[in-house]
Amino acid sequence: MLLGHELREYREARGISREDAGERIRASASKISRMELGRVGFKVRDIEDLLKMYGVTDRARMKAYLQIAKESNEPGWWKRYGDSLHKWFTRYVGFEEAADHIRVYESQFVPGLLQTEPYVREVISAGGASDEVTEQRIQARLERQQRVETDEKMRMWVILDEAAVRRPVGGQTEEGLRIMSGQIRRLIDLAENYSNITIQIVPFSAGVHAAEAGSFTILRYSEFELSDLVYLENLTGAEIVDRRPVVEAYTKAMTGLSVAAATPEQTREMLEHILDDLEKGRSDG
Repeated sequence: MLLGHELREYREARGISREDAGERIRASASKISRMELGRVGFKVRDIEDLLKMYGVTDRARMKAYLQIAKESNEPGWWKRYGDSLHKWFTRYVGFEEAADHIRVYESQFVPGLLQTEPYVREVISAGGASDEVTEQRIQARLERQQRVETDEKMRMWVILDEAAVRRPVGGQTEEGLRIMSGQIRRLIDLAENYSNITIQIVPFSAGVHAAEAGSFTILRYSEFELSDLVYLENLTGAEIVDRRPVVEAYTKAMTGLSVAAATPEQTREMLEHILDDLEKGRSDG
């Protein structure tokens, strides 16, 4: 998917039509469109011919793209979950896996990459899908999280509204308090022990802030000449946006949120206080 996006960027920068690009590799304009959307596999020879047509002459860059083409023909781990995952979400996961900087603002829940398994199960089970689909979605999210533990080059900057860490996932029951206590401990652990992860909380006291419209994710690719992408979910689907004015608006919002939010050190203190409240609630219950 990332390679397809890069091909489109190069083609449009050179003012080349899909028809002309297709003719270069003995294919149709529709084939070029599907390649750029990541909906078909890549032939290394086709990619080499297109890159030359688009003016890519740097040998190291050409070699990197051809390697991506070879690897992209191997199905991503998320393909194993088939139709249990929405198509728009599998497209996003492909972009997320390639990003080396992930910036997230979340207003409702702890972001999926940072959720504990009990928290994951509670959130996904509430979606109303069949037991089989629900279980596959749970396992897919847990597998998606492995990168947080293993990829030291990946950087995450997460800003949470205070509501996201106080919302009682699981309800005001003993089990719900246990789920939330475990989740808050997980955030404290990530904040204290993972140098590649920064967590901040926008407290209720901050009032109206820069992202009242809702949650969003910004993906960055430092190794490629590719613009940042903004990922936006809604009730029935999602959108991945690379239009510069939109990306700049969300980047500005993220910067504004970081100023309104508690510092990482203050955030850890907030999380400790929230955990104390949860533990007190469990003992009182």
